[in-house]
Amino acid sequence: MLGASIAGLFSAHVLARSHSRVVLVDRDEVVGAKRPRRGVPQGHHVHGLLASGQLMAEDLVPGLTQQMLDAGVPMGDLGGQLRWSFNGRRLASTRTGLVVVGGDRAVLEGHVRSRVEHLPNTEFRQATDIVALVHDEAHGRVTGVRVQPRGGGSEEVLSADLVVDATGRGSRTPVWLESMGYGRVSSDSVKIGLTYTTRRFRLRNDAFGNDVSVNPVATPRHPRGAFLTTLGGDRCGVSLTGVLGETPPSDLAGFLEYTRSLPVPDVYEALRDAEPLGDAISFRFPASVRRRYERLRRLPTGLAVVGDALCTFNPVYGQGMTMAALQARVLRDQIGDGTEFSPRSYFRAASRALEPAWSIAVGGDLAFPEVQGRRTPLIRFVNAYLDRLRHAAHDDPRLAEAFLRVIGLVDAPERLLAPGVALRVLRSTYGGSGERAGARTGVSRAG
Repeated sequence: MLGASIAGLFSAHVLARSHSRVVLVDRDEVVGAKRPRRGVPQGHHVHGLLASGQLMAEDLVPGLTQQMLDAGVPMGDLGGQLRWSFNGRRLASTRTGLVVVGGDRAVLEGHVRSRVEHLPNTEFRQATDIVALVHDEAHGRVTGVRVQPRGGGSEEVLSADLVVDATGRGSRTPVWLESMGYGRVSSDSVKIGLTYTTRRFRLRNDAFGNDVSVNPVATPRHPRGAFLTTLGGDRCGVSLTGVLGETPPSDLAGFLEYTRSLPVPDVYEALRDAEPLGDAISFRFPASVRRRYERLRRLPTGLAVVGDALCTFNPVYGQGMTMAALQARVLRDQIGDGTEFSPRSYFRAASRALEPAWSIAVGGDLAFPEVQGRRTPLIRFVNAYLDRLRHAAHDDPRLAEAFLRVIGLVDAPERLLAPGVALRVLRSTYGGSGERAGARTGVSRAG
């Protein structure tokens, strides 16, 4: 297992059921890490495990939800305890029965890692660089990986029946495959020019009540957004978002002024008297990228790719950890039938599984007129329809639930076009409240 972040940990837990030994290689010191790691530059920012992600994580690692709950990890109902706002109006509050896990990335990762650590057949190789894949003379099978201690030392070959790349956006597997004669891995990308700036605070007043998160979502009309999440007790984390090159300020005065410019007052009112804890951290995300391994004519046996190394999403949608769990389930299904693992079968199945989340992210980004990309008539229609649906969902709990089940990746995007939903949308009063260009969360079938 190359990489011991969320995707690597979920996949390692799966592999440990069918393999006698699972080795996780990571450049960082990961065991016992309680703070954001250097190898996870987005680790400082507010994270969430979407509703479907929570269900899949529990399926992969039974008892994980209760373990996190007992440790005080914030959790809340997707529609009843998360405040979703679009263009200054909150979606109707509605109990969905679906749980979202949120808060500190390092804490969430630590809980999953602790379960992997306690498996009898797992081993962590920390502070170790991954040098290259090892393969047979015919380049037809990956047989292991060459590694080296960070800071120098002798290289070592770790032999393996299956190598799984979970090294993130900087994955070198495309380069390695091309050098082995498999050609260039094509990719799809959508440039959004996102910047996160995150701070932690100690609150002097109760900003949440029974809620766990306040989420004014960026839209073309209001391209500034925020995620205010409880970290337990009187502490909170706040990630401000700016798209298309806009950078939320890192100085305290500028940070607070940015919150005051949001279309809802909740975040500013929570922070204006709060005590800052540490400095602000910014993270830049240029583009969503989907690597299309399934389109290669040939693939070597003994190789799989998961997590951001396979597909990295605009992080404002909160899909990354959920997709890591989903891909681990795909991997489990591919190795669980007793036959030899087929990379072609795996990558095709993973691509199908990724499609709904990718369509949501791409559709949402293309709602911003400045974002470059192909806008088919279907994409334009669906984004216009979603404007009206979100507008109606401010007053209609059933529409709000339908919408949230889709962005929580529980239901397929097509469910929003079901006759019962569409009729409620069409019956609603809609005055074109400035959402014509489409809000940040969109649905399409783009790829």
